[in-house]
Amino acid sequence: MDKQNIRTGQALIQEVKDTEVPYGCLAVWFLGQESVIIKGDGVTLYIDPYVSENPDRSFPPPIGPGDITGADVCLITHDHSDHLDRGSIPSIAANNPTLTFMAPAVCEPQLRELGAAAGQILIAEPGNWTTPSGNLRVLPVSAAHEQKDTDEQGRPLYVGYIIQLNGVTLYHAGDTVLFPELIEAVSAQDVDLALLPINGRDYFRNERNIVGNMSYREAAEFAAVAGFETVIPLHYDLFAGNAENPGYFVDYLYRHFPEQKFHVMARAERFVYASARAFRKIE
Repeated sequence: MDKQNIRTGQALIQEVKDTEVPYGCLAVWFLGQESVIIKGDGVTLYIDPYVSENPDRSFPPPIGPGDITGADVCLITHDHSDHLDRGSIPSIAANNPTLTFMAPAVCEPQLRELGAAAGQILIAEPGNWTTPSGNLRVLPVSAAHEQKDTDEQGRPLYVGYIIQLNGVTLYHAGDTVLFPELIEAVSAQDVDLALLPINGRDYFRNERNIVGNMSYREAAEFAAVAGFETVIPLHYDLFAGNAENPGYFVDYLYRHFPEQKFHVMARAERFVYASARAFRKIE
């Protein structure tokens, strides 16, 4: 890919602002790990923005915390540092004063400490649709980062999100393994575009206190079983000790589910997803 076509820093943020997304489409920018920007119908949404510096990163963040402006909503899937980024949230909150955060209840004290006002924070409650901005609808879904952990009130520590925006239904899984209730809940939503972790888990990573996710095989099978129109792999690229080769995911789909659509995103790439509802002739 021509490097001139990949923007970073303020140029990437300007690209986000300048991008106009037709109905039935969503624009997605990949920032590494599970960090993405999503835009549609005038709403700019960040999920797990992990853009602070870290010497253990395999590559520098394509944007810095201070670059992020014009954000309407920020969804946090759980409180691990590569998802709730303590190095980024203060700048994001300060530079986007009308921003709405949504996160599991366990994240609220940290978000408050990092500069988010109480009125800016929505608690992610699985089973309840909310409308945090414009025509954006969000449904949190319980996740299991190897286990279905809850707080003292029984609220999940980890979630994914079903998002309905601009005529498209998107699922961002967050960090999770597969379990029957998750497959049932997500399959019921007729998802167009799914973003799934593929880095897996194993004994040796567990011994290093690295909590795992579904593997590339499980993610591919999930896409087929749930009927996702298109699937994008995440959480494979940023830390050498917890990485995966996305080519294995592609190869598994090619051999077992050759009709399953997928897209592997380059760093800082803008991918415009077009659903079956896009570009229809209006009579």
